[in-house]
Amino acid sequence: MPDRAAYPKPGADIVIRAGAVHTLVTGQEAQRAVAVRGDRIVAVAADRDGLDDWITPDTTVIDEPTATVLPSFDDTHTHLIFAAHGAHDVPVHRAKDIAEFLDLIRERAAITPDGEWIRTTTNWQELNLAERRMPTATELDTATDRHPILVKRGGHNDVVNSYALRLAGITEDTPAPPGGLIGRNTDGTLNGRLVDTAIHLVEHLLPPADDQRRISGLDLASHDYARTGIGTVRDCAVPLPDLDLLQRTLDAGRLGTRVRALVSALGKADPSDVDGLLDGMETWRYRHDPWLRVWGMKFMLDGGLEGGATEAPYVGHDDFCGLLLWEPDALTEAIERVVRRGWRVGTHAFGDRAVRILLDVYESVLERNPGLPPHSLVIEHGGLAGPEQRARAIALGIPVTIQQPLLHDTAEVGIGHWGQERVGNLFPAREWIDEGALVTAGSDFPVGPFGAMPSVWGMVTRQTVVGVQGREHAISRDEAIALHTTDAARLVGESDLRGRLTPGRLADLTLWPTDPRHCSITELRDLTPSLTIVGGRTTHDARLTS
Repeated sequence: MPDRAAYPKPGADIVIRAGAVHTLVTGQEAQRAVAVRGDRIVAVAADRDGLDDWITPDTTVIDEPTATVLPSFDDTHTHLIFAAHGAHDVPVHRAKDIAEFLDLIRERAAITPDGEWIRTTTNWQELNLAERRMPTATELDTATDRHPILVKRGGHNDVVNSYALRLAGITEDTPAPPGGLIGRNTDGTLNGRLVDTAIHLVEHLLPPADDQRRISGLDLASHDYARTGIGTVRDCAVPLPDLDLLQRTLDAGRLGTRVRALVSALGKADPSDVDGLLDGMETWRYRHDPWLRVWGMKFMLDGGLEGGATEAPYVGHDDFCGLLLWEPDALTEAIERVVRRGWRVGTHAFGDRAVRILLDVYESVLERNPGLPPHSLVIEHGGLAGPEQRARAIALGIPVTIQQPLLHDTAEVGIGHWGQERVGNLFPAREWIDEGALVTAGSDFPVGPFGAMPSVWGMVTRQTVVGVQGREHAISRDEAIALHTTDAARLVGESDLRGRLTPGRLADLTLWPTDPRHCSITELRDLTPSLTIVGGRTTHDARLTS
């Protein structure tokens, strides 16, 4: 045998010595050091000095004796593309009242050529404004009558000004499209509000943004996710053309997180409509870059808090039980077209009626397409899934993604529509876990704020903007961390690559100034990492600005 002393270990690119390295390997005690070479973890050690023989003059040594290392987190249901759009939009999420909201738009109008669209950020809630309501078209008209304005809140609600309504040809006689609402004042005049499928009446008019501006937006947004400890995003509504934009951002070295993209079928209502999307996805089937992959296709079965399909009527509206955006038979056929081409499907189902119908659809797809790979069909949200629905999903092997930050920010809105009991029962993480489901966690940004520890804190406390809702559904910190790491990697089929810190896995890790597993609950909520490393590359380093 050759003398191993003559073949010294190659040096590591990074060696981190810390107070604790939580590998998330079941039964393994905290380690104290981790070494990275290239895009992989090459060694971990229980002794802080146990990897010193990996250190060369070219090794970056990070010595943080009180810090904690964890895998980077996945956000398994979010909208990076929306975040990128908002990176350069009017930051109305900073407004405290409608006057300030309008002033921000007015300031942008003053430097925007007449006739050009003005868009706002989407991560705001009307109940955080002093008036506790959305602005109206008439109010937006006072900010500018020389520009069309799109005010977007989350992914289901728009408010536009009169200029935009005219461009879209929307009048008081315009019927609402199936699965959508056109807002009106009590006298029947338009108030500028568009909900669910009605948003497409206006949004298709927006010109595509300049590519360099959009790449800049993806750069800013993806690194902002990394700043909070997110290393991989599962973007659940990527327009097909934006796949190339993501690729160009990656090629330019400007993507701060990994992306698992779900191509958006939003606005589609006929099975044949998905064929063009599937044809466009075909070239992505053979791309295996660990930074950017197409996961599958995203469908919308119902609306959000204003349009989620419920079994019982909305509060104060005995004739309204939400909106269904697909007929079940048509959705079944559409999903079959996707899985028969070898892709996976995530479907938005928020209300309990939508979850019930989606399970009928998924069961039919599974019966007619035996042998589908595990986790080919996913419930996105499953907000009001009750015991019977959870049991069905688990028996069928269907995972669910939940989004506690969404509940945190929208609880008051939800109580107004659904009542406190139903809102308290949203996202029953405790039951999903105890009953044996594969459940993972995300944010649903821009409806909820993204961030690793705000999500963990929310699942542990069930706190919302209007206090604790559904305390019985709370889970432990370790369980919440798993939903963003080990379980998230299982969902996307990458457990052999990510989710734990072991030699051979991708070097996706975060360094925290204190241990999230043991710090005070108050400190946990706003805790951010000192360092985020994705594939051996630093995508966030707070130490550079401290």
